[in-house]
Amino acid sequence: MTVFDSVSPISVSVHAARLVFAGAVLFDALDFELAGGRTTCLLGPSGVGKTSLVRLIAGLEGAGPGEARCSDGLPLRGRFAWMAQQDLLLPWLTVRGNVALGARLRGEPADQGRVEELLALVGMSGAGGQRPSELSGGMRQRAALARTLMEDRPVVLMDEPFSALDAITRHQLQDAAARLLAGRTVLLVTHDPLEALRLGHRIHVMAGRPARLDRPLEPSGPPPRDPRDPDLLSLQAELLTRLVKAKESAR
Repeated sequence: MTVFDSVSPISVSVHAARLVFAGAVLFDALDFELAGGRTTCLLGPSGVGKTSLVRLIAGLEGAGPGEARCSDGLPLRGRFAWMAQQDLLLPWLTVRGNVALGARLRGEPADQGRVEELLALVGMSGAGGQRPSELSGGMRQRAALARTLMEDRPVVLMDEPFSALDAITRHQLQDAAARLLAGRTVLLVTHDPLEALRLGHRIHVMAGRPARLDRPLEPSGPPPRDPRDPDLLSLQAELLTRLVKAKESAR
C-alpha cells in the first residue's frame, strides 16, 4: 500500500535570509537548508523566529535574497504541503471532505479511494462521515495529517503539529508521521526535544537576535526512534543544554 507517488527528493535552501518584524530584526544573513528526503527539526525559544522562517520558506514573508530555492531549479510554490499547530478542519465538512479539501479548492476531482486509504493509514477508518465537532483532539490531528498526505507534495512544512495532544496520542502520531512521510523533505518546528530526536535526521536550535542556527545534531538510525535508547537520551541531555543557553540568550 503506497502513500505517495514516487518522486526524487529535492533539497530546499535559503541563503542570506533577512526578516524584520515590528522594527526588530528577527534574522539577518541566515543560511538554512532542508536536506532532500530527510526531516529537519527546528527548536528554539518562543519569539525567536521559527514560524517566521517557515513562512519565509513557504513564500508568505515576501521575497528577496532569503527566498527558498530548490535543488532542481524549479520554484517551491505549489510543491509543498503545510500542517499547522491547529488542525484547521472546516466544521461544516466531514472528515472525508476535509481530507479532500485541497482538490476541491483547486477544482479537481478528489480520489476517494486515496482518501479512504489515507484515513486507514492514520487510524481513522470508519470516521470519514463524521464532522470535526464529533472528534477528539487526537482524531482531529489524524485527519489533519491525512489531509497533508493527500496533497502528495515532495516538501512538507509542519509547525508544532502535535503540541496540543496528550503524550500517548502524540507518540502515536509521531510514529505515523515518520512512517508516512519517509522519503519526503520535511521541516518540523517543535518545542519538544524528544519529538525532534525521535523524528529528525538533522536538528537545529535557533537562538539570538538576530537569530542564528547552531551546529546540527544528527541522531543515528531511521525515525521513529525508540525514546528509551541510551544514545537518544544522551542527545536529549545535550539538546536540553543548548535550549537552556538559547533561552538565556533571548533575555
